[in-house]
Amino acid sequence: MTAEIEKAADRVAKLRAQAEKASAPLADAEAQLKEAQETEGARRAERAAAYNRDVVDTWQARADEASHSGDDARDRFFDALSAEPWFTAFVEFRAARHKRGHILTEAQRAQSALGEVVTVPEQRWYQATLLEDIVSHADKKAAELGAVFDHELTDKREAHLSGKD
Repeated sequence: MTAEIEKAADRVAKLRAQAEKASAPLADAEAQLKEAQETEGARRAERAAAYNRDVVDTWQARADEASHSGDDARDRFFDALSAEPWFTAFVEFRAARHKRGHILTEAQRAQSALGEVVTVPEQRWYQATLLEDIVSHADKKAAELGAVFDHELTDKREAHLSGKD
């Protein structure tokens, strides 16, 4: 071997020894980490099993309790809603369909009692559309406001073009 190769080989040997010396604490730390992770994994698995057992054992009682937990809130909501004048007006509006139904039923009964062919139509029930009615009315009012704004813009433009601004 040449001196240069021997020198490089010595250097590689020294560096390898240093790397092995430095890697020993790293290997120990990695082993400790792996052991801690395995211990934690086992602890979590044990706790998960206990938790899952508790869920299985108590789900029905908790579900029953949860299903009624909103009853008081629902009652308070309906009380507050019923106190609103707009809701009262909407209820009166919707009551008209029930009134019509009673009138139709009474007329059908009267025709039958008289032995006549029943010509009174059946009541047509339709879905309550409170939200749709609110949105529809809001859209109508918004269109009216938009028209006022459009008129103001047109007047402003006209005033500008006429030099009256």
